[in-house]
Amino acid sequence: MALRNAVMAALLKGEASGYDLAKAFDATVANFWMSTPQQLYRELERMEAEGFVAARVVEQKRRPNKRLFSLTEAGRKAVHAYTAEPLGKPAVVRDELLVKVQCVDVGDMEAVRTAIVERMQWATAKLAGYERLRQRLLDGRSEEAYFAEAERIGPYLTLLRGMSFERENLQWGDMALRRLEQRTAALRADG
Repeated sequence: MALRNAVMAALLKGEASGYDLAKAFDATVANFWMSTPQQLYRELERMEAEGFVAARVVEQKRRPNKRLFSLTEAGRKAVHAYTAEPLGKPAVVRDELLVKVQCVDVGDMEAVRTAIVERMQWATAKLAGYERLRQRLLDGRSEEAYFAEAERIGPYLTLLRGMSFERENLQWGDMALRRLEQRTAALRADG
């Protein structure tokens, strides 16, 4: 998947500045796509040159002028075409923590344990942020009411996937810490 597809997905919500899109990526799209602000701005420039987005300048008195981007008709057609494409291979996990865990038997077990705890703290914080977003999207409605009434359900479905991913990270981390503690106890008993 190209960054442009994630940008177009974010712009489905409506007009946004590059700064707003970067914040939106952190709050919503980050559970399935990562991008730096620099990558995002470069992609917006390319997309504008190719006619997928249009930009308008908003003059501001106390700040620099900002550009607001919106999908063009060509951009909406590109979104439609993208969703019709067959999926590529499933994503490959590249996680430095898992490489460290793989080496734990000859490595620094305490450092690996600390890294797992840090990952669990990160997952807990992300889950809290996702829950706040979930509550904003529901706006007092049940999930069933949301799915029946909301203009767009895709953002909620991807949010649920992100929440599921972070919960699984917490479950795995808890299990891994228990197993490392068992290993540590066994090594003490033997040695």
